[in-house]
Amino acid sequence: MATIGSLVFCTDCGNLLPSSKGSLKNILQCECCGAENQDAAASTIITKSKPSDFPSFLRQKLSTTQTVKRHEVNTEATTSQICPKCGRTEVRFSAVQLRSADEGSTIFFTCDCGYKWSENN
Repeated sequence: MATIGSLVFCTDCGNLLPSSKGSLKNILQCECCGAENQDAAASTIITKSKPSDFPSFLRQKLSTTQTVKRHEVNTEATTSQICPKCGRTEVRFSAVQLRSADEGSTIFFTCDCGYKWSENN
């Protein structure tokens, strides 16, 4: 009899045997050839694998460590928005998802004059 996971097969004809009752003393009878097979599904087989067992170029690229200093990351872009305080036509902005995913993001604007404001998108 062969066991693959929780499936048990007849040793004589290879037919799939009826569901296991989960004990080693249980005898499973093949519905195809009538052979009696001891239940082996009760013995638990645990297999473990690690990412290195499946080599991948993408995984190798992702596994390289990158160190980024938070103050060096530029999260702002410029746009042609008018500053309500000084009237400049170009300001910096960043978009942040503060509300739930099905709602729009919040846009934070910053002008060179120091004025800051936000708009819900």
